[in-house]
Amino acid sequence: MIAISESASDKIKEMLASEESADLFLRIGVKEGGCSGFSYGMGFDDEHHDNDKEMEVQGLKVVVDGDSIVYLNGLEIDWKESAMGGGFTIHNPNATATCGCGSSFRTAAAAGKPNPEQC
Repeated sequence: MIAISESASDKIKEMLASEESADLFLRIGVKEGGCSGFSYGMGFDDEHHDNDKEMEVQGLKVVVDGDSIVYLNGLEIDWKESAMGGGFTIHNPNATATCGCGSSFRTAAAAGKPNPEQC
């Protein structure tokens, strides 16, 4: 369903370890917006919702809301180091178009609500 590389999971675990709450998990989601129609959301959370889907990936507890799951099937998250620092990269096989910054996408079945000012 969702794949997280070893380097990305190591970075996420490092970030989780620096948080004060041991109950946090990684929440991944999609919301309408961004210059291509949908934008990704990824962060730590400790609150569950009724339509959440929970999974374990690379030893991490990952939660995705039920509305986002259809857009994230096959998602791959990686961590890349560069001369300018490091950052997460996302490869989504469902995306038929993405914006230049890589944080927004649309699929063949859904365009979302693009907002060019958000990119």
